[in-house]
Amino acid sequence: MTAGPAQIEECVAPGPEAILAAIAGRDQPLVFRAGARHWPLTQQGLDSDQAALTYLSGFAAQPVAVCELPPEAKGRVFFNDQMDGFNFRGYRQHFAELAERLAGGDLAAGLYMGSTETTQFFPGFAEQHGQDFAALGALTSLWVGNASRIAAHFDFPHNLACNLVGQRTFTLFPPQEVGNLYVGPLGLAPGGQDISLVNFDEPDFDRFPKAAEALAAAQQATLEPGDILFIPSLWWHQVVAKASLNVLMTFWWRDSPAWLGRPTNALLHAVLSLRDLPKAQRQAWKALFDHYVFDHDGAPAHLPEQAQGPLASPMTEQAARLLRAELMAKFKR
Repeated sequence: MTAGPAQIEECVAPGPEAILAAIAGRDQPLVFRAGARHWPLTQQGLDSDQAALTYLSGFAAQPVAVCELPPEAKGRVFFNDQMDGFNFRGYRQHFAELAERLAGGDLAAGLYMGSTETTQFFPGFAEQHGQDFAALGALTSLWVGNASRIAAHFDFPHNLACNLVGQRTFTLFPPQEVGNLYVGPLGLAPGGQDISLVNFDEPDFDRFPKAAEALAAAQQATLEPGDILFIPSLWWHQVVAKASLNVLMTFWWRDSPAWLGRPTNALLHAVLSLRDLPKAQRQAWKALFDHYVFDHDGAPAHLPEQAQGPLASPMTEQAARLLRAELMAKFKR
């Protein structure tokens, strides 16, 4: 019998300051039960789906991006059969129209509004929901829809995922499990982030045998209205929304300043420049990467400060901009 996911560690939310203290420097997921239960939208949702949708519609400022899935997709946002596109139809719609369709509650089609930034599309919402987390300097987004299944993927930022309406089950995988997740095409994914091809609710172990190892290392939690999940940076997560209406609010933030760039860009450059070298050369480059990047523990003490250049640590914004300009100039040659 295949081992199933372990339960994510959890606690009763002790208050926003204690939540922030608990996740500072943490690299394991953690559930805070009822941490957002007192938030206005959560309370509206406990009353009814219609009350939640009416309340949320009051903040909507402009059309949002919607994915509509056919009934046969059973809510799974995924690729088409040829894996050269997706299994949903995408369009923009006023949120009030989406809310009207979701209010019916018995739609055969899947309706899903993915990550939608609150400041632009729902101005004023974040000021009434999670303002105590403002110290994170996070990007806040809303996710709204009926029953859906989102394939396992990772995000670079840390994430406080606040389940406000409905119920969501998160299955999380440590970053080291990437080799057991059978990741789809690089750079082609329904939400822009590479996804696992495995449906971990009904895994096909004949096609994906190493998925059993991923499940054995997984952690899982089902979030009720008002529960909060901390997802550390780079942890893969499959998300299954189970109710007729589900609303999630996320807080994304990173530990490094934005001007240092996205690590994904470095990965793509490495795929371009290193992956197809002979193995001996790849191993030599791996040693260089370990020395300069992965085993980095501060500026090289054997160099005087004025000679450290981009090796100075932490890197300043000016040094980062100079290095980026140099890279761009080289890439154009």
